[in-house]
Amino acid sequence: MTFTTLTVRHARPIDRVNPVAKLAAALLLGVCLILTVDWVSASVALLLEALLLPFAGLGWRQFWSRTWPVWAAAPSAAITIALYGQTSGLVYWEFLMARVSEGSLELAVATALRVLAIALPSVVLFVTVDPTDLADGLAQIVRLPARFVLGALAGLRLIGLFIEDWRSLELARRARGVADHGRIRRLFGQAFALLVLSVRRGSKLATAMEARGFGSARTRTRTWARPSRFGARDWVVAGLGLLIGLTAVAASVMTGNWNSLVG
Repeated sequence: MTFTTLTVRHARPIDRVNPVAKLAAALLLGVCLILTVDWVSASVALLLEALLLPFAGLGWRQFWSRTWPVWAAAPSAAITIALYGQTSGLVYWEFLMARVSEGSLELAVATALRVLAIALPSVVLFVTVDPTDLADGLAQIVRLPARFVLGALAGLRLIGLFIEDWRSLELARRARGVADHGRIRRLFGQAFALLVLSVRRGSKLATAMEARGFGSARTRTRTWARPSRFGARDWVVAGLGLLIGLTAVAASVMTGNWNSLVG
């Protein structure tokens, strides 16, 4: 990695936060919000997250390009809950197994808001995460087994190669004139070819990592090229995730909208 790459990667304050802190913030916030399903807690969490969003350092174009699946998933989940959720109160519409009632609509709104409140900060935080930094943090700070972390990192690094292999297979089939018809058959054949390439590449990678000592059982004496540290900035980020979650839960309890999913 060149000096230029390091400079660009750490240009924003959020980039200098340890990935473990980002993971902790997302997990703590998610745990608090999944304890209840109500629109008050989700709305409070979304409001607080919106106030902190400008500090994430993402431009609006990058924000929408990365989070559009979340915005698409939230209404889809709401529609499903509205049609097939728990029925209570006044029934507005009914057809076969689908039934839209006052209670199902309220639950649908709460579900949509909860999906946004949990998924949006997770996506925003992990957009700025480098996989190698995350692996360093999980192994050095969380103390996960080095073999597991390094294996997962190697597999994650291969995702980009899989995409390139898929495109290369498409171009090769077009060059042979077999990509103009039978799309379903071509899809299965191309997927099988990619599977074969993946197995071969995985075997070569495993052999190369074993030859370099990545499979050694002496994990306690392993050294790391880049030490991962958890400082005051990281504690603040993790604490903000917990604070937002607790504030949302407190608002739900104080307004009488607490709808516990536990017990």
